[in-house]
Amino acid sequence: MDTDDELRIDAPHRELLDQILDKWSLSVLNELCERPCRFNELRRAIPQVTQKSLTATLRRLERNGVVEREVVSTRPVAVMYRITPFGKTLRDPVDVLLAWAAQNMPTIERARKDFDRREEADL
Repeated sequence: MDTDDELRIDAPHRELLDQILDKWSLSVLNELCERPCRFNELRRAIPQVTQKSLTATLRRLERNGVVEREVVSTRPVAVMYRITPFGKTLRDPVDVLLAWAAQNMPTIERARKDFDRREEADL
């Protein structure tokens, strides 16, 4: 992204935003902001996510330094996930986006209805 007045999202920025703001990442981050969780705790907390999608999401978040993974030597061996201090810095920008969405949802819903009516009229 440029530092001057022009807002430009380059490929690396787009890739990162796709990985951080995707469907499952926000749910995982929401859970991990509350407390560290084992894999199965996350599965129960987000019942719609498949094991494969949760695994991929956690790996992406870990690769980006947002989540850390710790193998706990218990019987059976467990894996604990927690948000990193760096990951916690996402809280404010995500809260701003959620507040924007909440504030503007009526406008967005009107725009969607208008669009859908125009599309139906064109058929």
